[in-house]
Amino acid sequence: MAIHLDDHPELLADLPRDAQDVLRGAWAEAARVFSSRGLDNYLKGAIALHQLGRGEELVVSFIQSMPEVARAIGEDVLPDMVNFLLGMASKTSGSVLSLIVGTASLAANRLGDETLFRQYLNVLVIMLAQAPRGLRPMLENLDRLLSQLTLGGLRRWVMWGAQAYKADYEGQVRYFSLQSSDAMSVLQQERKGTLLVDVQRRLMMYLRAMWGRDFFLRPTAGDYESREGLKPFIEHYCVHIPDAYDDFRATGNATPLDAAVSGPEVYRAVVNHCAAHLVFTREPLSLQTLSALQQAVVEVIEDARVEALACRQFPNMRSVWLAFHPVSDGADPRSVGDLLNRLARALLEEHPADPHPWVQEGVVLFRSETDLSSNQLSWNIGVALAHRLAELDLPNFNPRTDGLRALYRDDNRTVWASESYDEAAALAATWAPKQVRKNVSVMEMVNEVNNEYAGDDAQEIWVLPTEFYLDQEGVSINSLEGRPPVADPVHYHEWDHQIQLERPSWVTVLERQPPLGELALIEQIESDHKPVMSRLKFLIGSMIPQGMQRIRRVEDGDELDINAAVRAMIDIRMGQQPDTRIMMRNQRSERDLAVMVLLDMSESCNDKVRGQDYSIMDLSRAATVLLSDALDRIGDPFALHGFCSDGRHDVHYHRFKDFDQPYNALVKARLAGMKGAYSTRMGAALRHAGAALKLQPRRKKVLFIITDGEPADNDVRDPQYLRQDTQRAVQELARDGITVYALSLDPHADQYVARIFGAKNFTVIDHVERLPEKLPLLYMGLTR
Repeated sequence: MAIHLDDHPELLADLPRDAQDVLRGAWAEAARVFSSRGLDNYLKGAIALHQLGRGEELVVSFIQSMPEVARAIGEDVLPDMVNFLLGMASKTSGSVLSLIVGTASLAANRLGDETLFRQYLNVLVIMLAQAPRGLRPMLENLDRLLSQLTLGGLRRWVMWGAQAYKADYEGQVRYFSLQSSDAMSVLQQERKGTLLVDVQRRLMMYLRAMWGRDFFLRPTAGDYESREGLKPFIEHYCVHIPDAYDDFRATGNATPLDAAVSGPEVYRAVVNHCAAHLVFTREPLSLQTLSALQQAVVEVIEDARVEALACRQFPNMRSVWLAFHPVSDGADPRSVGDLLNRLARALLEEHPADPHPWVQEGVVLFRSETDLSSNQLSWNIGVALAHRLAELDLPNFNPRTDGLRALYRDDNRTVWASESYDEAAALAATWAPKQVRKNVSVMEMVNEVNNEYAGDDAQEIWVLPTEFYLDQEGVSINSLEGRPPVADPVHYHEWDHQIQLERPSWVTVLERQPPLGELALIEQIESDHKPVMSRLKFLIGSMIPQGMQRIRRVEDGDELDINAAVRAMIDIRMGQQPDTRIMMRNQRSERDLAVMVLLDMSESCNDKVRGQDYSIMDLSRAATVLLSDALDRIGDPFALHGFCSDGRHDVHYHRFKDFDQPYNALVKARLAGMKGAYSTRMGAALRHAGAALKLQPRRKKVLFIITDGEPADNDVRDPQYLRQDTQRAVQELARDGITVYALSLDPHADQYVARIFGAKNFTVIDHVERLPEKLPLLYMGLTR
């Protein structure tokens, strides 16, 4: 709701009479510029400056200037301005403060961005600290300075004068009033060719005419220590570009004047490239699983894609952009950056002539794509080229020195999907206190423990390495209380997709002894599925290693095949073309494979199959029994584990069979005792299972996970959190050489399981009653 000045006479009463008159005259303009909150800050700021006691001129200047400042850069900077004035009141006079306020509108209009304006206030702080005598003359010449210098140039000009005339107060006045030769020399050195503020309006009109839509342009200042400035970037659909550009000369000072690209033309090249990104990119690409080199190559292809689409609409843009790409001399590249820049130019040229094979391969791959509408092709081509590039004998890729050198290119942050970064959450995850577990003796446990039910906040937990037996009963305390012993906790990290960081030691896995069930249940399963098991016997027989095998009818072998040689001689005598495959080869047949089967034992597994009287857990048990029988017959080493979770501090993990254990009645009894409970924290279980599988001395390692739903837990509300963590766990295991294959019993799993496990590493079984038959056949097909 708007604030009416006449409704608040108490506010006017706090101001001097002249300031009241000025406020009434400026109120109409202020009401058009400020929101209700802004008007409130405007009035409170004027009253605070009046109460400062530095004269009425300061208050009047504030009332007159702030509406213009808000019109130029927004009203959010108003509290910062007031706080700055209040903080500087003890360091300078009221007349200087009035001059700062009076020139604030000039600075806001010249800088054109609230971030730059705040940085300008920091420059004034430096002036007050190091050259206070020069502040007034500098503000009196501010219009001339900002018309020739960027904010970075102004800062360097100020720092040079402050250091050169540190103890010379008269010299400070001459320098900052532009009366000394040093001031003019440094000013000439720091001035830029074209300032954005001078061409911004024309650029926006140019973009609207070219692309038929409006674009938001904002200046940036990153050249405090050098004249290079920040690279252009796109953030929240707003194009951020440097506040000034010199004329571009491809070969430096040796470039002829007629070959130089003027500052306004540089700006046009920059904004057209950024506009192409905004127009032709619908969805950002995923940055996960990509290395820095792969990311850089994908960015080169994506830049080429949007520029190719832009050149189809505006053919003359090609020549404008090519002027910024250095021409290759065809020499051998000295770094990855050389090849990336040569590829960028070759993709932009209509008839590229770069002789390097890698560059030519990139051009062929890109030109073979007829449909450039999707940026997924950039990902595909970029990853393929990055693999080839890694094979070349070049120094390792350095993101700081091997980037694209074309001046008009942005930093490509808009190409990638990014998540917000929560610094507090990241620090809490990194430096959260951890519990210490200490193995103690029986006497220490009996005499010193004063709290036998410690919670999650306990700093130290004492553990007795073995079970404690009571002498009179002859049984352990665990047996009396009906609690099986629990192994030491194992802590694993977890990926938080919101902060894009790993939370170290975030999840705790506790291994428990699985309960035993009735063997009759397993025997009944084997009896019910006898037809399936009989059909599997023939497949199993073909997969059992046969030791040394003799392979006949090969051209290059270890010894002569007499029968084949005789047939060949007969063919020759009869004038026919003989079969040249007359050799035999001896080949060793071995299966170098280790398999882990991980079972989801969450509460949902207890649900009945639709239209049947048995549960999903019954089907999982039956499938595991049949698969175990097949694995045992083949002779592949395998392990059977299961998991469920009750929050991140308690992931239940059961070992039904380890690799070094036989598949016997004890294992079958453990499978018969499986029960579903709690939730499905899949990422932690995969990491724990993978840690056991990595210890196996086998060339190929496969981890099967059988689940009836997506990852979930009772302490997680974000549905993407555990999905992203599970995907991360699968990628970590893949880097360790472990193939993870998911068998999902959720008919709606296609929506997420492919994204987690990969397009070729999952199977969704819509008719779960076929699971016992499907699983052994699937395994044999994958590992044959």
